[in-house]
Amino acid sequence: MEGLRLVFLGPPGAGKGTQADKLQESFGIVRVSTGDILREAVTQGTTLGEVARLYMDRGELVPDDIIISLVRERIVNLTEFILDGFPRNVSQAEGLDRLLSTLNKELTRVIYFNVTDDEVKRRLLARRVCPQCKRVYNLITDPPKVDEKCDFCGTTLVTRTDDNDETIGNRLKVYHEQTQPLLEYYEKKRILKRIDGDMDPKGVYNALLEVLKDDLYKKER
Repeated sequence: MEGLRLVFLGPPGAGKGTQADKLQESFGIVRVSTGDILREAVTQGTTLGEVARLYMDRGELVPDDIIISLVRERIVNLTEFILDGFPRNVSQAEGLDRLLSTLNKELTRVIYFNVTDDEVKRRLLARRVCPQCKRVYNLITDPPKVDEKCDFCGTTLVTRTDDNDETIGNRLKVYHEQTQPLLEYYEKKRILKRIDGDMDPKGVYNALLEVLKDDLYKKER
């Protein structure tokens, strides 16, 4: 069986995590979220986590080499994986290529979920998070069963402090500046596929399966 090694790219609110979770559930391809592993390392107080905390406490971006090291720890023993939202720029993409080369692995496919800015804003303004178990909901695409309450622990959901018009606008500006060169980087490698991320989650997932059908066929052989 040939393992799939995927990168999911897209703006905040594109649904990358939702689609990665669905693929993981259906095909066993492990979702690796750099945000999650960074928070986990900080919480557990690992050596890399403590170094990362120093930057985060100062409100600075965690350096690429630390992020790459955290990714290495997570994927070194994985045959296949989905990198959710990483890399974010060409420098990180080059670092990831070097890392994968040392592990004798290479990316199978990079999926770009193309979502319009208006749709991103609409979704992020409807996003809610459980402060207790950290589950993420969306009042439009993935609402809780009971209004503003977590399905799993019953805690009242909250809005993230960065989910506001001004911050979302700034995040989108930075995102576009970094992403276009990244898309060109992977297009040159002929592994980039684009999906219309403005569709509902089911439509996006069906499009994802269509894009990956040949790769999934090889995986199951």
